[in-house]
Amino acid sequence: MVAEARVQQAAPVAGVRFSKVGKLYHFDYSAYPDLKVGDFVIVETARGRQMGQIMGFVVPEPGERDYKPILRPATPRDLVLRQHWEAKQDEALEICRSKAAQLGGYKDVKFVAAQYNYDGTLLTVMFTAEDKVNTGRLVSELSRLFPAQIEMRQIGPRDVAKLLGGYGACGELRCCSTFLTDFSPISIKMAKVQGISLNPTEITGMCGRLRCCLVYEYEQYVQARQQLPKKNKRVGTPHGEGKVLDVYPLQDTVLVLVEDTRYIVRREDLVPLDELRALEKKAKEPCNKHGDEPCDCGLPPGERQQDRHNRKRGGQRQ
Repeated sequence: MVAEARVQQAAPVAGVRFSKVGKLYHFDYSAYPDLKVGDFVIVETARGRQMGQIMGFVVPEPGERDYKPILRPATPRDLVLRQHWEAKQDEALEICRSKAAQLGGYKDVKFVAAQYNYDGTLLTVMFTAEDKVNTGRLVSELSRLFPAQIEMRQIGPRDVAKLLGGYGACGELRCCSTFLTDFSPISIKMAKVQGISLNPTEITGMCGRLRCCLVYEYEQYVQARQQLPKKNKRVGTPHGEGKVLDVYPLQDTVLVLVEDTRYIVRREDLVPLDELRALEKKAKEPCNKHGDEPCDCGLPPGERQQDRHNRKRGGQRQ
């Protein structure tokens, strides 16, 4: 029994993707051990039966949840059916837009895409809107026109950009439509840490939200800045004492103003004056240690605070 439990824990699962750039979902493939990377399979999901492609195999961590099994490998007929229904998606989207215009009440709604599952039994229409939209009437009308089950899904601006694709402000294909499988939380702080201009045109993507690429080098900037002095700090340099005007984290250097001249100084050549002066000040102060135990501050007897403290106590006793 113990050996069987170990085998079950060590059994790998298949990572399945349902779209070109989408999340990986894991399924038990023990019923079909001959499956390999690149094979198409049919699985049961929360949205019904779907066709996905195996992208790899992993061993799950011990104690993780049970995984749904792969129902079967996709057949050539399944692949042909998928191509057939994919060809009808643009037509379905146009019919949806036309019917919404006839019904009215969807003026502020933008219908972005329509997607069939592999056998045409489910039609998902994706749309975007600022507020929540009641699509009940539209679903009823579309159900009369299509033999498939109709699902309306409201998506955000980033998902819209991912679906539409195109080029970003950098001139390359959008990250979200080429390799990003998930959207990371992004804040304006990430732009500040990297010294990027806060002009909206510089930090906003084509979706109208903060650019996904702001997160790529954020951690490196945070770690690099921790080793460098902040702006306006007084530092010592080989050229003399000066003030930090700017910080270049990835170059591990700072721009320092010494008198009227600016110098770029590497981190190893900097002297933190604030810390140095604090240590010098502490070294000049008398020892603040007192009590009956020996004092190891280095001051000669009679000058230590402990001795003064002891003399004071002796005078009070007399």
